[in-house]
Amino acid sequence: MASPETLTPTEYINHHLSFLVQPVGDGSFWTLHLDTLFTSLALGVLGIGFLWWIVRGATASVPSKRQAFVELAMGFVDDQVKSMFHGDRDAFIAPAALTVFVWVLLMNAMDFLPVDILAGFFTHVLHLHNFRPVPTADVNTTFALALSVWLLMIFFSIKIKGVGGFAHEIFCTPFGVKPIWASPLLILFNLLFNLVELISKPLSHSLRLFGNMYAGEIIFLLLGLWAATGLVGTVFGALLGAGWAIFHILIVALQAYIFMMLTVVYLSMAHQSH
Repeated sequence: MASPETLTPTEYINHHLSFLVQPVGDGSFWTLHLDTLFTSLALGVLGIGFLWWIVRGATASVPSKRQAFVELAMGFVDDQVKSMFHGDRDAFIAPAALTVFVWVLLMNAMDFLPVDILAGFFTHVLHLHNFRPVPTADVNTTFALALSVWLLMIFFSIKIKGVGGFAHEIFCTPFGVKPIWASPLLILFNLLFNLVELISKPLSHSLRLFGNMYAGEIIFLLLGLWAATGLVGTVFGALLGAGWAIFHILIVALQAYIFMMLTVVYLSMAHQSH
């Protein structure tokens, strides 16, 4: 088990920030983060499977506590979608928002698990010396989620507005194409302006979530280093860690909420004409 007492601070932090990687093919140009993939898929199956199990057994009579909890969560997400999307939200947008919120919330919540206890379990029981249990602290996860939303946004833009309507937004907004003699220059400005907007969306969408979760993970590790200073440091670190964990509850839930809301905003924009 990697602990502050047996490793230097740098080695301790590097150990906990190392992924379980599997190269694809020869060389290391493309590698899979197996810990991220396994944890993400397991939490996705767990979260969506739990919702499916509760909805499948839902009754119109007095709901159970589990059913009431799921109904509150679904009602909360549906209210957020309703305030921004005015089409048929039940067809795709609301289910997608619920899926994103539950999945990201569960992945974020893995940050509450004690890092040293997990490290001991993975090292001595599973014989895995590198395993990071927080998928959203891996930029590959947040980029994959953000790019999926980005591709859906483009798909719905073309589906709703047609290829011509989508092209018109790219080349003719926001500056227009008049006067005629300046059209080539205006088209170029419009294209550059819209490319910046398109590229910035997945970047901001993904890096916001990654930055917050990565920073939270680093703070937990830094607080864990207090254990190397003796009994007083252990107690002090435990108190600070408990305080940070309580505050981190807000960050975990808030980042899942923000990621869901941006997903809804981007998909709603795809259904609107400029």
